[in-house]
Amino acid sequence: MLRRRSAVAIFAGALLGAVLSVTNLAQATVVPQTAPSPTADHSKFKELQKQFTSGPEVTKACLTCHTEAAKQVHRTKHWTWEFINTEKNQKLGKKNVLNNFCISIPQNQQYCTNCHIGYGWKDKNFDFTSEENVDCLVCHDTTLTYTKQPGMAGHVVGQDMEFPKGSGKILKAINLSNIAQNVGKSSRDTCGTCHFFGGGGDGVKHGDMDSSLYAPEKDVDVHMDVDGLNFTCATCHQTSSHDVPGSRYTPTAKDKGGRLIRGKSEGENPATCVACHDTKPHKAEKSKHAERLNNHADKLACQTCHIPAFARGGVATKMSWDWSTAGQMDAEGKPIIKKDDHGHTIYESRKGDFVVAENVKPEYYWFNGGITYTLLGDKIEKNDKPVGINKIEGSATDGKSMIWPFKVSRGKQPYDPENKTLITPHTTGPKSGGGYWTNYDWDRAARQGMADSGAPYSGKVDFVSTEMYWPIKHMVAPKEQSVGCAECHAKDGRLAGIKGIYIPGRDANPLIDKAAWLLVLLTLAGVLVHAAIRIFASKKH
Repeated sequence: MLRRRSAVAIFAGALLGAVLSVTNLAQATVVPQTAPSPTADHSKFKELQKQFTSGPEVTKACLTCHTEAAKQVHRTKHWTWEFINTEKNQKLGKKNVLNNFCISIPQNQQYCTNCHIGYGWKDKNFDFTSEENVDCLVCHDTTLTYTKQPGMAGHVVGQDMEFPKGSGKILKAINLSNIAQNVGKSSRDTCGTCHFFGGGGDGVKHGDMDSSLYAPEKDVDVHMDVDGLNFTCATCHQTSSHDVPGSRYTPTAKDKGGRLIRGKSEGENPATCVACHDTKPHKAEKSKHAERLNNHADKLACQTCHIPAFARGGVATKMSWDWSTAGQMDAEGKPIIKKDDHGHTIYESRKGDFVVAENVKPEYYWFNGGITYTLLGDKIEKNDKPVGINKIEGSATDGKSMIWPFKVSRGKQPYDPENKTLITPHTTGPKSGGGYWTNYDWDRAARQGMADSGAPYSGKVDFVSTEMYWPIKHMVAPKEQSVGCAECHAKDGRLAGIKGIYIPGRDANPLIDKAAWLLVLLTLAGVLVHAAIRIFASKKH
């Protein structure tokens, strides 16, 4: 049975798409997943048999039974949006980590926090200690009707309201009572509402996560195949006390722990390939090359061979975003939208130029899980080399690295040429440079955004090239579609840029080559001498 997914939910995490009117939002058709049978019928709970007019009211009712749930959520990075990287001595989070798509969150908070698992985070005064501010339904809705409006800081429409204000358009309230009475385990739908649409739209940010994973075919993802294994996100990201394992800030690049055994593998990351497939994943009974392939697994991340390309499900991902070209208008002074032959937006007046692509081959680098981020206030230099929004670490000799596939997001974004820091502009809402200003006023956007962050601003704006690395982990292909040997063992193959390792077919060693040719010549000489002796001997007789 097909169902229509609300476009408002799709754009709940879309920072820059949030200013679009609800009537202009597109819809996407997806197939619901088979939900596991619950152990309780919530429709029979008297606490839920009433009319709710807000999200916090529902949470208050949930807490009458689930007394510790909100406290558990409060301890997670999904709630704090922060992570302490002790190795790098960095406190990371969406409040200070920059990017090169939507640029920053604090200056656009009430739009970005639609994807926070809470209600009401519109500014620095948000109460992180409030249990009623926790949004239970965003992860546990099974009706597929739970939606959030852009610009409402994560609140839902519990009562009919005019939206946008002054438009005369009335948004109908969602049925919170029905949703609360039909809660269940998380699904690809609940996780994907935010994670598939990060960075301003469908598939923008990650490249390997987009709406095609709601109900993918086997060719798109062998694990999430809706007609096969049908994994949900939580199948791999096995959650404990509401804490979801896996972090883009410190990912597990090389898992030496082996297959995870519940109760005996404390501290391991259950979301790695090794956690299920072990460190010797290729079995002799299934492949005559198992031993050789397992030797490759010492240096190659599983994803390097088993994700031949990302953005494979029919959704294009943004590979480049150039903010410096924003603000162009048509002859009548109206905003412009340009699209390519496939219908993908490649220019928008309030955002600038894009490069989008499907079926993208990853770039490959040594990676040991170490990432250093360029944070708000960090000094940068403008030169021929792009500024690394994040810098990945790894080498062939550190004993911790493997060759990993990456999406590298490239672009141009504003920076302060006097203070030599990246700028965090205000880019959403009626006061934003991209929202309703006739001409894109970067100084105004920067002045307002930097004031919100408390960072110094010189009053000058320039643009700098940047790049950001995203490890590719999803869209695992069937083994028949894995990367072939010749794609790497070739001079211009996938691993052409990988240093510190000898790859037959790609590399040449002068000493080995000379020795080999010497052996060939000696062999030829031996054959010729032997032939001459045989000929001489035959004539003698």
